Amino acid sequence: MDIPEFELQTIAIAALLAFGGALLFSFMLGGFVLWRVRKIQLPPDADFFTAIRLTPLVVVLLLDLLDFTLDFLSAPVAWLLLTRLGLGPLRGVTVVESLIPGTQIIPTMTLAWIAVRVFKVDRVR
Repeated sequence: MDIPEFELQTIAIAALLAFGGALLFSFMLGGFVLWRVRKIQLPPDADFFTAIRLTPLVVVLLLDLLDFTLDFLSAPVAWLLLTRLGLGPLRGVTVVESLIPGTQIIPTMTLAWIAVRVFKVDRVR
């Protein structure tokens, strides 16, 4: 049985189309988030866990999708988006995660969102 050989150009075009489609979807999702999600009112002493608990799932999905498609270039976009939504405590974690090489494939913010709900993570007072 012969295994079909793929040309490098075919693979590159397929990857470009996949990332281009994901990038287009992330910008459309970003528009939806900015249109539908209003500024989130966090307590003045809110930390990461409080902020992520109050964050809608669609926002963390958008952050992970931006990180996947834009790699390290997602840091300024995520910073501006989180500032606009009033989610300041998430900015540092999102930027650091987007700058660490090799983590783009891992939906870190989505996993943190799920972990906070499943394990009932709360800060220590």
